[in-house]
Amino acid sequence: MALKAGIVGLPNVGKSTLFNCLSSAKAQAANFPFCTIDAQLGQVSVPDERLTRLAELVHPGRIVPAVCDIVDIAGLVKGASKGEGLGNQFLGNIRECDAIIHVLRCFDNGNIVHVDGSVNPVRDKEIIDTELQLKDLETVENRIKRVEKVAKVGGDKAAKVELDLLLRYKEALEQGRSARTVALQNEDEESAAKQMFLLTTKPVLYVCNVDDASAATGNAYVEQVREAIQGEEAQLMVISAQTEADIAELETYEEKQMFLEDLGLKESGCNRLIKAIYSLLNLETFITAGEMEVKAWTYHKGWKAPQCAGVIHTDFEKGFIRAEVIKYDDYIKYGSEAAVREAGKMGVEGKEYVVQDGDIMHFRFNV
Repeated sequence: MALKAGIVGLPNVGKSTLFNCLSSAKAQAANFPFCTIDAQLGQVSVPDERLTRLAELVHPGRIVPAVCDIVDIAGLVKGASKGEGLGNQFLGNIRECDAIIHVLRCFDNGNIVHVDGSVNPVRDKEIIDTELQLKDLETVENRIKRVEKVAKVGGDKAAKVELDLLLRYKEALEQGRSARTVALQNEDEESAAKQMFLLTTKPVLYVCNVDDASAATGNAYVEQVREAIQGEEAQLMVISAQTEADIAELETYEEKQMFLEDLGLKESGCNRLIKAIYSLLNLETFITAGEMEVKAWTYHKGWKAPQCAGVIHTDFEKGFIRAEVIKYDDYIKYGSEAAVREAGKMGVEGKEYVVQDGDIMHFRFNV
């Protein structure tokens, strides 16, 4: 399941520093490498300590974590919705992403010039929000012109659903609210929304880039952002890109952990960020474990066993018979698949089984 998250923000807020830190994620755990595809696109592995623990029991030929593409998108300027600066490229890159990582400058540093002359993360947030909303409003108004006649004259049910949703989107956008704040009322609206490809329906994680001293606790700027995004259906996390850069320079895992502990942190910001992206997209992982490999597979929370089988191969879903399921804690407790079977802890599940995060799965199928 290919996933892509775009890092956005004004110039000089720490976007590229954060991206470069993610590019050094391989130094945090040998099993989680980062592969640079080109200057602005990288593929980073999702940290999952469960894979390492399972590998210690199974001794596989390799460990294969889940992955996510990260895009460092060029800094936006006012007028991007009308093509100013790299506006068209910026908006096009966002449209291709599944989620947006919106980096906000929440630190003071006289040596780093702010594009607007002063540090104000709420103002910075609103600049980008406004440009995205303006572009979406243009898109919505154009679609209304196309479907309005069909919906009112032709009696097309799908067109009526789309028009009603478009009008609600238009109202929200004209009020300065993002399209994701509009509640979808049924599956028909959910289907219509997916076909619109609006920029402001994408899930957003606001990343407050703070100074080293505020990495564990946040600061007044962070609280301003937290208040500003209430009711926006978005998430927030605090990270110090400079701290992450310092961590990336350390040689050993032990040195990195000591550095984090000195700052009052249990885990690096890069690891937390990657996990937050998965949470933002409502994603989880199931695991397959054997002598060849221990591998994490990404699926949408709430999926049933046949759908998850299809993540491995479409034939698995088409010919699904049953799923043999071991809970992660049981595998660790008993130490092997054979021991779990002997203890009667392996579940045999059918088509209605809702897969749980961390389930160790073996699918039976016949095509």
